[in-house]
Amino acid sequence: MNIRKTMMITETVKADGFGKACDPITRVVAMAVLQNPFAGRFVDDLSPLFDLGGQLGERLMADAVALLAGPPVGYGKAAIVGVAGDLEHGGAMIHPKLGKPMRAAVGGGKALIPSNAKVAAAGATMDIPLGHKDEAWSFDHFDTITVMVADGPRPDEIVLCMAVSDGPRPHPRVGSAPIVD
Repeated sequence: MNIRKTMMITETVKADGFGKACDPITRVVAMAVLQNPFAGRFVDDLSPLFDLGGQLGERLMADAVALLAGPPVGYGKAAIVGVAGDLEHGGAMIHPKLGKPMRAAVGGGKALIPSNAKVAAAGATMDIPLGHKDEAWSFDHFDTITVMVADGPRPDEIVLCMAVSDGPRPHPRVGSAPIVD
């Protein structure tokens, strides 16, 4: 695994968008910028990327959870693939093996881990979706954290992102709405 750098971003929300104070909500994103071994070429077997995602989850998730102020309740994952790569490279990093170490680190994880992937140039932002780790339909925990790496991904890199939170959105009010399809 050729990792150029790792980053931890901690965000503490103390008020909603109108300035109304709320109980502090901590969100942490662990990111790794690594060489994409398949940049510039098509391959059928992406299993080495499956393994890289799992290994990075084991390496970084416990540290991310340790930075939370309270117990983890929400999570999400994402990948930004450099422009010499393919969207499927991001999917290979975040889907088959990343979930297990994420669930282990948060002490649960009955719900699907919300995810996002895209191909983009260095400095692109990524909106990482967040959801409750055990209650897939907890509307209060449907959230997003936006991150970026100023110098990544380079064309032949992938930025892997793993997010955790210790609370819902500030002053959530959507959860009481009736569900209508």
